[in-house]
Amino acid sequence: MLDKMRPEDVGLSSNMPFFRNREAATEGTPTITHTTIYKSEKFSMVLFFLPTNAVIPLHNHPGMTVFNKLLIGSMHAKSYDWADPDDPANESGASSPDVRLAQLVVDDVFTAPCDTSVLFPTAGGNMHRFRAVAPSAFLDILGPPYSIEEDRDCTYYTDIPYSEHRMTSNEPIGDEQEGRRLAWLKEVEMPKDLKMCSVRYGGPPHTPHTEHQSPADDR
Repeated sequence: MLDKMRPEDVGLSSNMPFFRNREAATEGTPTITHTTIYKSEKFSMVLFFLPTNAVIPLHNHPGMTVFNKLLIGSMHAKSYDWADPDDPANESGASSPDVRLAQLVVDDVFTAPCDTSVLFPTAGGNMHRFRAVAPSAFLDILGPPYSIEEDRDCTYYTDIPYSEHRMTSNEPIGDEQEGRRLAWLKEVEMPKDLKMCSVRYGGPPHTPHTEHQSPADDR
């Protein structure tokens, strides 16, 4: 169903000023805008708007299934899954307790229109980062949604090349390990330069109450 979804289904068009302005910001960090179409205890639908070079840092979706649909633009996506999903205690050989071994799933540029991507709690690239190559809009459907009360808070990471992190065993890196495209993920605080703002949804009604203009109309 999402593969057939068009920008017009949520009130967007590639002719809007926001998407025609392909120049990257020369100063400061680009601001990412998001708007919630619908939210319940079971799932949420959220639109994100990224100007050129805007970055959503590497983050996770604990215990969640996420459908991601790029509607307009072009984005670079990089995603990981844990190399051993059953190893939360970090018994993978890292020399530091706050890093954990992960396997690269996706490292590519996607341009709309393209297929929907799906990530699961332990597969499909549950931890991912996006960078807008051009002004972009994408839809996330998250089930269940983030909830601090239910221990589904967002955690941010930085990725460290496998070869650059000292192993406790001091074993040499083998071809098989390199071939699996491994990396270490280290938990970090939410980046201080991350700029995100929320606006009211203004597209076609997907819930009983939807009004106000789209955040891309005057950008």
